[in-house]
Amino acid sequence: MSKRRSNSTAGQNVSKRSRIEDEGEDIDSLQEDPFLCQQLQCVADVESDAGIVESISMKNFMCHSHLGPFAFGSNVNFFVGNNGSGKSAVLTALIVALGGNAHATNRGLSLKGFVKEGENSADVSITLRNKGKDAYKPEVYSSAIIIDLRITRDGLRSYKLKSKSGHIISTKKEELISILDNFNIQVNNPVSVLTQEMSKHFLHSKGEGDKYKFFMKATQLDQMREDFIYIKQTKHVTNDKIEQQNEGLKELKRKYLEKEDRYKSLSSLDELRDKLQELQKQMAWALVIEMEKDLEPVREKLQADRQSTVKYDEKVEEWKNKIEESERKYKQIQEKLEAITNQVQDLQPKCAELKAEAQKRNTDLKTVEVTAHRCEANLRDLGKDRDQLSSRIKDLKLSISQALGTESQDRANRVNQIQTDLENLRHQISTLGQQIDQYEHAISRAKEEQGKMRKEQAALQRSIEANKRNLLMVERSRSNRLQRFGEHMPALLNAIEEAHKRGQFKQKPRGPLGKSEFNCFIVVSMKSHIFESMILTFLYYLLCLLSVGYLISLKDTELALAVEVCLKGSLQAFTCDNHDDERLLQSIMAKFCPGGRRPVIITSQFLPQVHDTRRRAVNHPQYPSVLQALEIQDPVVTNCLIDQRGIESILLIKNRTEARRLMQGGNPPRNCTQAFSKEGDQIYNNRNYSAEQARAKYFSGDVEEDIRQLMGEIQNQEAQANRFQQQMRKLDEDIKQNESLLRRAHMEQKTTKDKANKLQLELTDLMNVEEPQSEDVQPLEEDFQEIVSKISVKRVEHVEARAKMADLKVLYEKAEQEYKQHKERISTIAEEAEAIKEELIKADQAVMKCRHHKEHYDEKRSTHLRNIQTLEANLKSKEEELQASSAKASEICAERMDISRTARSLDTEINRLKVKISTQQDQQGDPKEIVRQYHEALENYKNTAQQVKNLKSFINNLDKVMDHRLQVYADLRSFMSARCKYYFDSMLAQRGYSGSMTFDHKKETLSISVQPKKGKKNDSGDMRSLSGGERSFSTVCFVLSLWAITEAPFRCLDEFDVYMDMVNRRISMDMMLRVAASQRFRQFIFLTPQSMR
Repeated sequence: MSKRRSNSTAGQNVSKRSRIEDEGEDIDSLQEDPFLCQQLQCVADVESDAGIVESISMKNFMCHSHLGPFAFGSNVNFFVGNNGSGKSAVLTALIVALGGNAHATNRGLSLKGFVKEGENSADVSITLRNKGKDAYKPEVYSSAIIIDLRITRDGLRSYKLKSKSGHIISTKKEELISILDNFNIQVNNPVSVLTQEMSKHFLHSKGEGDKYKFFMKATQLDQMREDFIYIKQTKHVTNDKIEQQNEGLKELKRKYLEKEDRYKSLSSLDELRDKLQELQKQMAWALVIEMEKDLEPVREKLQADRQSTVKYDEKVEEWKNKIEESERKYKQIQEKLEAITNQVQDLQPKCAELKAEAQKRNTDLKTVEVTAHRCEANLRDLGKDRDQLSSRIKDLKLSISQALGTESQDRANRVNQIQTDLENLRHQISTLGQQIDQYEHAISRAKEEQGKMRKEQAALQRSIEANKRNLLMVERSRSNRLQRFGEHMPALLNAIEEAHKRGQFKQKPRGPLGKSEFNCFIVVSMKSHIFESMILTFLYYLLCLLSVGYLISLKDTELALAVEVCLKGSLQAFTCDNHDDERLLQSIMAKFCPGGRRPVIITSQFLPQVHDTRRRAVNHPQYPSVLQALEIQDPVVTNCLIDQRGIESILLIKNRTEARRLMQGGNPPRNCTQAFSKEGDQIYNNRNYSAEQARAKYFSGDVEEDIRQLMGEIQNQEAQANRFQQQMRKLDEDIKQNESLLRRAHMEQKTTKDKANKLQLELTDLMNVEEPQSEDVQPLEEDFQEIVSKISVKRVEHVEARAKMADLKVLYEKAEQEYKQHKERISTIAEEAEAIKEELIKADQAVMKCRHHKEHYDEKRSTHLRNIQTLEANLKSKEEELQASSAKASEICAERMDISRTARSLDTEINRLKVKISTQQDQQGDPKEIVRQYHEALENYKNTAQQVKNLKSFINNLDKVMDHRLQVYADLRSFMSARCKYYFDSMLAQRGYSGSMTFDHKKETLSISVQPKKGKKNDSGDMRSLSGGERSFSTVCFVLSLWAITEAPFRCLDEFDVYMDMVNRRISMDMMLRVAASQRFRQFIFLTPQSMR
């Protein structure tokens, strides 16, 4: 930005054009600015007052990416540039950054319109001078205040108020308003900032009312008038309120006088109250006396029970001795049985040794028998070979002696033909063999596939039947979820409950352990008949009595399948405290469980608290253990699952991949033995197993959803079974077809082989015809002699084997006899042990019986001691009550009173007096309430009267103040009108014009008439008859006259000279510069599209 700077003093004349132009011009072109801006500072280096603009910069504002920073002079500044170059953007940024709204700029309807297209926000930064006596918090902001504004694409704006060093002081708009009020900056006042639209609307308007409004707005007289109107309306509202309170005040006075009359008539109940107080004292001590009498039987009963404790101790000691005697006998029998058992164990090794010896002898015998039989078979085979060889020798000798035929050539030709036919048949047989192999392979593969499908079909059928059973069970569980554990379970639990009520169980068994929690509601309609409501209520209580407790509930239902797979058979199990209860439960189960399928019974002592598992439990920050994932109310069930399944050391991890990574990554969590995923997969540190079930059976919450899923699964499985049937039929057809082809191939192969065999026989016969001619009989005779010698050797071996077999048979029979005798001896000893076992069982029963009796008397003794403790606690409680009652009686009456009357008679008389007092209070009212109402009515009357008085005083003072202020307002308006006229005439006179301003405050009009200088006569003085330049000059005079009568740290004019010719423009500028020179403490900013050259 270029600047025009003048070093003239204050006394120099700045009205002459030559003096201004002679100061020189220095116009520089900015590289980044889109327009040429000139700044003229017409006064010497004079520091202006606080509140002037020192600089302004913009980013992404309106259509400009970056403008500024522009440094302003402290007095006169000119912005020169063509239209669209950014002059109005500077003015708009100044208005918006100093708190003005978008409508005040006449450049848009919303702030978001000032953000450059394509950008998310626009930024404006303005620096205000903060010097002099009117500086705002100079110790905080220093000599300058920086105001940073950001406007978002959504039209939201935010402020940052900084000190001169750039430190953020505040981000609140209230702080900005305080700064503007301190500097008297009014961006909405046309005298401070006059935009083009404001100038057109007010200054160039032909209406006299618009000029008057402009005058009122510029001088802020319109704001004062609106304040007076608001005060007047408030006064009317206050007067109406006073009238309403005057009416209410009369009613309050009437109520106050009425309450005062009732207050004065409250002295008649004192005697009755005194008598009632005396009876209450007697009543307090009468209750103490009666409680002392009630304590005597309790003390006597406690003394008698303490004396009878010795009998229970004797009984317990007696059965304790019997237990020791029974255990001694049991130990003797057990030692005897152990001795016999040890004897049997000592004989067992010898028995096993004899058995092994007998088996060895038997094995040797069998081996020799095999050798003998083999020799017999060899002799038979050698005899047959001898006979055949002998016959062969005879036939050869006969054939040699016969003459040979003459058809040898024909035989040779036939041999060649047969050999050719045999070659063809062998090739055909090989082809048929390959076909047979293919058919057999196809049939084998189809049968193998069929076998697999049969297995899958059988498994599928079993799954369908299991799902149908589950579906039936789930449908039955609609009315009772216990049906999921088997249709016998409700009856079994009822039988257990009945046995427990009869006292047959020492501790009630728990089970099945997998009973999960659910809620049941009965809704009784209030509109139903009373009898129906009674029936439904009775049914509700009956259901509560018949319902059973539920032992386990899940915290996270997604882990239902994982927990169910983890606990497995434990969900159907029962747990008992002792073996007696176990045997009783076994007998009950035998009646209700079909086919001998009974739930498992776990016997373990019931403990009242849960095991301490802190040392061996797994604790992971992300994944719970099974123990942590379950809510178990009964510590017995918790301890049972900890003992049987170790649920404190099993993690539940929903994601199976994460579970494998955690468990098999080389560093599993401490104390973690295994983990389960939500799909039921079981993961160890070195292996994992998939779940066999896909749905939770016992922990499922939605019965209807389970039914739908089971029905859908059954339908899918039946459809799959149908597909299996179709595939099986197709395989059967393929097998039948291949078997038919196989049979045909076998038949063809058999036929072909028969032909080949016939040809082979014929060929053999033909080939053998010539063999006798060259065959020698001598080798056959040598073979015959060799066979004869072999027969002799084998006969010797056979005789030796027979002899050895007889010896081994004798040894085997002897070993077998010894083994049987030893075994018989062990059996005899075992029979003796059985009799001793019977005695041991009887001794054990005797011990259990004695223990049962001791436990019985222990229980009775414990019950007796508990009764004594209860009596002692009851006695202590009654004594404490007696002390409390005595203390209370002492508070009511300090001296003890001997009362002969009973508490009941005293209570009757007290109630009679209370009724009498109440009756009188009902007639007169509660005294406290009457006193309270009296004081309340008096207070309300006084407060309301004081409020009315204060409001009337306020209205009177307001009338006086308003009369004075209205007079001051009228005087101020007249004074400012006169000053405006004076300055207007003075401005016109500088060009030789004359004119007048006529204010009509009643009609709210302002008429301006201007008479040009000599040579241009205008009798009417109407501004419409003036030229454009003269009219613009007159408007400038009007604005300057308003400047003279108003206060502001800076003044802005936008395109003030757009309608002026060069002469009027020069004169107007001289006038404005002269005004600026006379007001050095103010800043003037002029925006013009015309050159300053």
